This record gives sequence, structure tokens and C-alpha cells, in this order.
Amino acid sequence: MKLKICGMKYPINIHEVTELKPDYLGFIFYEKSPRYFTEKIQELTSEIQKVGVFVNASMHEILSKMKEYNLQLVQLHGNESPEFCEILKIINIKVIKVFSIDTEFDFQQIIPFENVCDYFLFDTKGQHPGGNGTTFNWEILKNYPSQKPFFLSGGIGLEEISKIKQLNLPIYAIDVNSKFELQPGLKNTQLLKQLQHELSS
Repeated sequence: MKLKICGMKYPINIHEVTELKPDYLGFIFYEKSPRYFTEKIQELTSEIQKVGVFVNASMHEILSKMKEYNLQLVQLHGNESPEFCEILKIINIKVIKVFSIDTEFDFQQIIPFENVCDYFLFDTKGQHPGGNGTTFNWEILKNYPSQKPFFLSGGIGLEEISKIKQLNLPIYAIDVNSKFELQPGLKNTQLLKQLQHELSS
């Protein structure tokens, strides 16, 4: 499983985290988030892909941030339509479309996005678009009808890794955030090192 560390905020901490060489770093461009990103990003090694996280942003804003921060992917965390995703895909932007999961979730919702996204991401439905720090019942993913690779998110900490491995599901990557923080946006690199060890063992 690949690793995405989301909600990066502070330049010095970003530098520390990049030394761990995760597969993806997520930067949140949503003003209501405590992890809202406004800083500069130093050049990262090509091994690390930068993901811009947006919630119902305009096409203009997304394209502007893509250019300003040299992002490799966009993660759409709002009510974006399949047509919106298709426009991004047509202009060769890789798209991660997020779906918030609860006990009533119907996987039929993902079908219109099947051909217009590169990845799906499943997060816990909560008060906020993301970063709620809680897990959902992963057993529901056994109903996943697609072959498209997906990211698993939502309250993942060290104690969840063994459970994730036991799911026997086609999880492409895990997306971690609040369980590895000292405060919103400030990541605990020691915990992240432990996470990498758990993932590789």
C-alpha cells in the first residue's frame, strides 16, 4: 500500500516529512479547514507527488493552484459532478474523487465517475468535508463494485494498520492526517516513521 500524508501546512515540517519519502503529500486549499495551506512549497523529489485538496472550488481556482504549486493530482472533496471531473481529465489532470461513507452509502453513486477519475477515495462521513478523525465500518467496502484503485481515509492511526491488512481489499493507498499530528497541520515524524515500519512489515 502506498502512503499519502494529508493536511501539510508548515514549511519546516513539510521538509521533515519529505525526508520520509511518502508517496503523496496533500495540501488543503479549503479556507474553512484548520489545515488551509497558504505557504510556499519547496521543490520536492520526483518520488513524492503533490495533491491539492479542494471542496467545491471553481475550475479557475483549481487550475490556478495547480500552476502555482506544481501539483500532480487534484482531490475533489465536495459535490463535484462527473462532468467537472471529465473536464479535468481531458486536460490531463489526475483526479482523486472523494466519497464520504456512512452505513447508508450506495456504491451506485460511484459509477458515473468510473471513467472520469483516476482514483476514488473513501472517507468517513462527518461534520466536516474531511479531517473528522473517525473511521467508518470498512466491511462496507466488501461491496465495492469497481476495479479502480482507491485510497482509504478517515481516522487511520497506527492501531488501524493491522486491521486494514486483514481486510483483503484492493486498497491502493492509505491517507493519514489527524492521528499523526501534534496540532492541526503539524505532523509527528516519529509516529510517521512507525507507520512506515508497520506498512512495510
